[in-house]
Amino acid sequence: MKRCLSVLALLVPSFALAAPVVTVTGGKTDGADVVVRVPFAGDAVTANAVELSTGGTVPAQVTGPALTDDPAVKQYLVFVLPKLKAGETVTATAVTKAGAPQFKFVEKSGAPLELVYGSAEQRPVLQYFNLPRDPKDHYYTFKPFHNVYDPVAGKTVLTNTSSKAAKDGQFPHHRGLFFGFNRIAFGDKQTADVWHGTDNVFSQHDKMLVTEAGDALGRHRSEISWNGKDGKPFATEHREVTAYAAPGGTLIDWSTELTTALPKVRLDGDPQHAGFHFRANMEVSKNGKANTYYLRPDGKGKPGETRNWDAKGKDAKAVNLPWNAVSFVVGESRYTVLRVNHPSNPGETRGSERDYGRFGDYFEYDLTPEKPLKLKYRIWVQPGEMTVEQCQAIADAFVTPPAAKLAAK
Repeated sequence: MKRCLSVLALLVPSFALAAPVVTVTGGKTDGADVVVRVPFAGDAVTANAVELSTGGTVPAQVTGPALTDDPAVKQYLVFVLPKLKAGETVTATAVTKAGAPQFKFVEKSGAPLELVYGSAEQRPVLQYFNLPRDPKDHYYTFKPFHNVYDPVAGKTVLTNTSSKAAKDGQFPHHRGLFFGFNRIAFGDKQTADVWHGTDNVFSQHDKMLVTEAGDALGRHRSEISWNGKDGKPFATEHREVTAYAAPGGTLIDWSTELTTALPKVRLDGDPQHAGFHFRANMEVSKNGKANTYYLRPDGKGKPGETRNWDAKGKDAKAVNLPWNAVSFVVGESRYTVLRVNHPSNPGETRGSERDYGRFGDYFEYDLTPEKPLKLKYRIWVQPGEMTVEQCQAIADAFVTPPAAKLAAK
């Protein structure tokens, strides 16, 4: 189901039952920042939080199906549990909280779309760089991406944003949370590089499909065209980004579905210029080796130390990583960004890290009308440092969501 809503329209949904109760049961491992999604049907009544049997309340929201959900389910009750122990059962009862902070989309003419969060004072969370491609300003506008703000005050942009020219800083084609491939082939020996935007190749935000904003999350789904050297589209992407209300940081789900009407589009590249990546603020390139390190499932790396897949000498530690995290300094404050790869994504995944805070992975894929490309990742952004155990708990909650059941009280 596609719901086309105005970007400025706020959806402040509510629960479907008079006093619904959700039981959530943990899996085999402890989870952190656990997104709970429960299908349900019924007429709505006012409620915007759930009271937990373990104590306290958390924001809650009723939404339509996400891009990765079963489209036959029309509504989901969604909230985030800060922690859920293995095998633990938690009950969550609907309540109403006055004056609770909410997500909101802010759109200004000629400016990227902003997602903010708060009540009286609203903190910027994400920026969607959805400006239309301008042939006269090609380098600045040749691809859409997301900037991430610091999760404390929202005053510092943690990601590298768009530049006017390739000479502006170090590798400015890497931007925010972004996705693409530098070696694409289709048709009669046609090629395209949507990563660098060379030869007037570009991807472009064409229209907004869904926006939802309320107490527990802010989500948008957009349609993006991938266009070749001739300016004609060869693929269409539906990209969805969701930010959740979670204590201590910003929790983001990023997913996409890429389709084509052509017989085949070959998606290929290299670890540095293809796939889904995070690029830190340009400031990090100035202090990268001294202040940047990677945290991986096998432990904390040394400052400046990186791992990269290479076809000539494959490093097994850079292949099919379930998650990876980078810790860096911006504006004299340290932040850590965790990126979780869902096991349903295509493989093998070939990882890449740079000491200036650009990391991610890529894979090879033959896109056909019968075989669209579907991806999903989870991002966690927090001030300070993290441990392997903390990263693993967030990853486990994403890969194996808890069992949840909705019943009337």
